[in-house]
Amino acid sequence: MRAGWLVLAMVVSASLRAAELSGSVVLVSEGQALRSEEAADAVVYFRPAHPTKVAPAAAPYVMGTQRKQFMPRILPITVGSAVRFPNRDPILHNAFSTSPANTFDVGVYGNGDGETVAFPQAGYVRVFCNVHASMIGHILVLDTPYFTRPDASGAFTLKNLPAGSGDLVVWHDRATPWHQKLAAGGKPLAIQLDLTQKRVPPHLNKFGKPYGRASDAGY
Repeated sequence: MRAGWLVLAMVVSASLRAAELSGSVVLVSEGQALRSEEAADAVVYFRPAHPTKVAPAAAPYVMGTQRKQFMPRILPITVGSAVRFPNRDPILHNAFSTSPANTFDVGVYGNGDGETVAFPQAGYVRVFCNVHASMIGHILVLDTPYFTRPDASGAFTLKNLPAGSGDLVVWHDRATPWHQKLAAGGKPLAIQLDLTQKRVPPHLNKFGKPYGRASDAGY
């Protein structure tokens, strides 16, 4: 009998660990739904009511520069992790951020592996290039290991969530984050985000001054 109870306890424990949250994300701009694949720019994460220990990634994440763009443009990472900023262009770049919790400046750098920056505080980090005003990247430093990105159809699934309630958040750089307190295992969610912010908001360079014209503007 004891063995039977042990098996039952193991099954129940496994089912709790295997809790999931799923749904779909639709982006809307000026009243019109965007293509489903554009929802892949969102980040979906679950923060349990009882915080879970978060380990930094063993190896640095990568946010490169290519054709005067940050690649990837959206990068969710766990708190304490590091990000490397390689330059794959034949021109100079200078990634920096003035975001309060994770301010950094890697300086001017040419083609190559680039510098690595640690992100010790959770929060949103908006990354700019001090050479090119049109460049912008977004690093979301998360204090939870439960996060994902929607696929090309806008669908998402968060797996292996802990039992109990928590805060589900859907984040996009051009929208107000969507929040809902719930428990894993419910019906699939249909979430709409209204994009109200510009893709590249007005900003100053790292010295707090307006940008001048880049010498490689023709590239």
